[in-house]
Amino acid sequence: MKVTKSEFIISAVSPSQYPEDALPEIALAGRSNVGKSSLINRMINRKNLARTSSTPGKTQQLNYYRINDALYFVDFPGYGYAKVSKTQRALFGQMMEKYLLEREELKLVMQMIDMRHPPTKDDIMMYEWLKHHGLPVCVVTTKMDKIPKTRRAKHAKVIRDAIGLHPEDSFVSFSSEEGLGKDELWAVISRYAGFSEEQPSVGE
Repeated sequence: MKVTKSEFIISAVSPSQYPEDALPEIALAGRSNVGKSSLINRMINRKNLARTSSTPGKTQQLNYYRINDALYFVDFPGYGYAKVSKTQRALFGQMMEKYLLEREELKLVMQMIDMRHPPTKDDIMMYEWLKHHGLPVCVVTTKMDKIPKTRRAKHAKVIRDAIGLHPEDSFVSFSSEEGLGKDELWAVISRYAGFSEEQPSVGE
């Protein structure tokens, strides 16, 4: 998919703030500092539309990015960060759960896991929760460039096995630094969003 237009729309904290144009939505979930903002920027060929932060837990809303006037990336608050208070974590959890279970426009959840390490308990619980509720998932392993090429397949297998990847779910290894996995991930997103292969430049 050729991205010709991308823009930040809103940091939403309640359904009343969600966009009403009924475009397909792709949610990005993962631990703090897993690289969600970097992935968004790489996918849309922008350096800093999605702001990266050295402070984990900074994202505290659902950040909406509209791509080609054709779909949204919805960036979730990072989970598993200890310095966020229990009250804040509970509020984030309620907001995310309500969105995931009730948002009709949601077409796919991209669960992002750091490829350098085995999945955490939070990663495994998140995946199991998504599957329990029948949500479509694409597991995206980030920071692939940090691992030698000869070891990437082994790291990918550790993650697949640890979360118990369902056969219907896509699995994409990704590097925001080098752009590895970008085309493959766009193909997955386009399929779930309902775009045809002959529609690479939606919105032009």
